[in-house]
Amino acid sequence: MVFSRRMAALAAVVLIPLGIAATSFALTDSPQEPRVPAKVELESGSPGPKPTSSPEPTPSDQVVTRPPVTDGPSDDDDDDDRGGDADDGPGDG
Repeated sequence: MVFSRRMAALAAVVLIPLGIAATSFALTDSPQEPRVPAKVELESGSPGPKPTSSPEPTPSDQVVTRPPVTDGPSDDDDDDDRGGDADDGPGDG
């Protein structure tokens, strides 16, 4: 079997990434395992949480009403000028 251009391209496609991976693996540091302290001590005089008189509602407890559904186009003028002079600021009509 003759070593053709297809075989050379296939070998390059396979061997170049393998060479890059091998080089990267060879150049990386092998990090040491992290050292965990044997004993952790907390400050004895740390302040505790202050109790609140009335708990505020969590975001999941708040109910937001939906806006009404309309079939027609909305009345907002938000970049709908199609090249007009209005700047869509307050007072544009």
